[in-house]
Amino acid sequence: MLFHVEMQVNLPPDMDPEKAAEIKADEKAMAQELQRAGTWRHLWRVVGQYSNVSIFDVPSGDELHDILSNLPLFPYMDIEVKALTRHPSAI
Repeated sequence: MLFHVEMQVNLPPDMDPEKAAEIKADEKAMAQELQRAGTWRHLWRVVGQYSNVSIFDVPSGDELHDILSNLPLFPYMDIEVKALTRHPSAI
């Protein structure tokens, strides 16, 4: 199943810069691993925001929930998920 996922990151302004850098590095490593596996199919930055638009390819909503909730930045994210299905006019 394909899912359109919007993630807005909201790190606390008073977060220790070293902790923030560590979390971001862990997030990058996990995102790249999931991309290599074909699970995180697309990842786009939203210009001017600390957010992204992504496409995930997973067997179920439950699996997507597990992936998202295990992201290092998850505690600092607002996430919106939309399930996708093929459009009848798509070629």
